[in-house]
Amino acid sequence: MKAIAVEPGAGTPVLVEKPRPDPKPGEALVRTLRVGVDGTDHEVIAGHHGNLPDGADRLVLGHEAVGIVEDANGTDLEEGEFVVPTVRRPPNGTNEYFERGEPDMAPEGKYVERGIVDGHGFMAEYFTSPAEYLVPIPERLAPLGFLVEPISISEKAIEHAIASRSAFDWEPESAIVLGNGSLGLITLAMFEEVLEIDRTYCLGRRDRPHPTIDLIDELSSTYVDSRETPVPEIPDVYESIDLVYEATGHAKHAFETVDALAPNGVGVLLGVPEPWEFEVDGGRLHRELVLHNKALLGTVNSHRGHFEAAIDTLSQLPTWFTDEFVTGIHGLEEFERAFETDDDVVKTAVEFSRL
Repeated sequence: MKAIAVEPGAGTPVLVEKPRPDPKPGEALVRTLRVGVDGTDHEVIAGHHGNLPDGADRLVLGHEAVGIVEDANGTDLEEGEFVVPTVRRPPNGTNEYFERGEPDMAPEGKYVERGIVDGHGFMAEYFTSPAEYLVPIPERLAPLGFLVEPISISEKAIEHAIASRSAFDWEPESAIVLGNGSLGLITLAMFEEVLEIDRTYCLGRRDRPHPTIDLIDELSSTYVDSRETPVPEIPDVYESIDLVYEATGHAKHAFETVDALAPNGVGVLLGVPEPWEFEVDGGRLHRELVLHNKALLGTVNSHRGHFEAAIDTLSQLPTWFTDEFVTGIHGLEEFERAFETDDDVVKTAVEFSRL
């Protein structure tokens, strides 16, 4: 079978031939339909993130997938059923995080992430997976099933943000997404279309005209150019923000978020920065957090429940948004185009098999 793989740091994904996998007991064989491309894939390609599986010289990419069960292999799944795979798997057997159904809370070294850390991904014509990590999705949503994984990341982030404020009456009226990449934009759509937050903003560093800014405008959100309005100045120019969602990986934003927050607000950090030393006024930030009941939390990955919630959220996103958000579905004969980062690219996917 054909697969898309990379030698981390080599900078170029390549099409390779691999044996079609045979499902083990408790696993199903899935025929891959589509696999999305995101920033993490580009970090793996550049060698900034991820690890090869033991004994492998290349890593099969892809963690945002949708497929159809080809061989149920005695599991509770049905052949012909559309499924989305979760990403994390236990290393060398199970551990307490997987036993509790909380793989997303496992620390480094306690998990494998398919297509990222120590495990081959889903950018292949077929893949196998234990049935417990395959989430059924309605056929009508299958063409966009590769969006479930990124949405699930935000489902967890929002869940944890709300939980951190659950000790008192907290109903966010304003929210900002830091970063107008694909994860940031789909989260902005969730804020607008699903959570119905009154006032939303999205911060970026791009000039008009740009398709991401067009989407922000069409969502009735406000675009904030960080070159004109840095994060700490947002309260002066716009307003203090109840919920800040950081999706840039720009390390300073973690600390600047404290200034952007309204009293009782919460900032959720999702970006993974490279090491970077700089000076901050730690005492002032500490004081701001304490005296105004602000909170910062970090979150990564998601579990099956978040995937199930993401499928529901996907069903609520307007068609006009997904039509403009997904800017390219590319077959294997032109898979390289899915990894392009031109200005007109928002979200792409590789199609391995037609629906």
